Amino acid sequence: MKLYFKYVAMLLKSQMQYKASFIMTASGQFLVSFTAFLGIYFMFSRFHTVKGFEFSEILLCFSIVLMSFSVTECFVRGFDVFPRLIQSGNLDRILVRPRNEIFQVLTSNIEFSRIGRLLQAILMLIYAIPASGIIWTLDKILTAFLMVTGGIAVFSSLFVLYAGFSFFTIEGLEFMNIFTDGSREFGKYPMSIYGEGILKFFTYVIPIALFQYYPLLYLIGRSDNIGLIFLPLMGFLFMIPCYCFFKFGLRKYKSTGS
Repeated sequence: MKLYFKYVAMLLKSQMQYKASFIMTASGQFLVSFTAFLGIYFMFSRFHTVKGFEFSEILLCFSIVLMSFSVTECFVRGFDVFPRLIQSGNLDRILVRPRNEIFQVLTSNIEFSRIGRLLQAILMLIYAIPASGIIWTLDKILTAFLMVTGGIAVFSSLFVLYAGFSFFTIEGLEFMNIFTDGSREFGKYPMSIYGEGILKFFTYVIPIALFQYYPLLYLIGRSDNIGLIFLPLMGFLFMIPCYCFFKFGLRKYKSTGS
């Protein structure tokens, strides 16, 4: 971990060499997320509920998903841009070094400018917490914490899965954005509003609903099933098949040359 934090410090220092560029990029990330917030705001100014969910409850849901995605995109960015490592031949360099390839990919690209999205998520959460009327007992705080950490685990797994496919395609697969960026957009609203088929898909195939929808029901008092608190931990189990697929692709990898 000491070496990891050294890499983090080095990357932060290098990105801060161009402060104006960093600030403008972070501001752009904030504004992109802010337009999504405005879309929700204007919709609720016309329709006061969506499938029984109120504005504060939707914001609570969206802020947690956006927070998870922003942290993941910041610190797991190396897997999101993994095809570039293959195309440039830099993956060959990584493989001949003594350090674990996962560690090296993680530290190859950290996007601190994603703090703009994270700030947007935090501001929405600050508003939603008192507006939702939730009594923040220890179990509710634990639920919110596990929702965020479970979300980070699921989004990280999806980035690793995306990187695994890159071994066979060389180019990045655009359809994977349906599950990464698309899940962030889907996550603006509880999964149940999209219908039973979508809810089942994001429960049993891509487990977005396990940290986004079901724990939310407990958080806002629509279910008293205490087991829903721990469903986000299933996101860490999702890491196992995604990691295994990545390792399978790595074993099949042949240098692309450069």
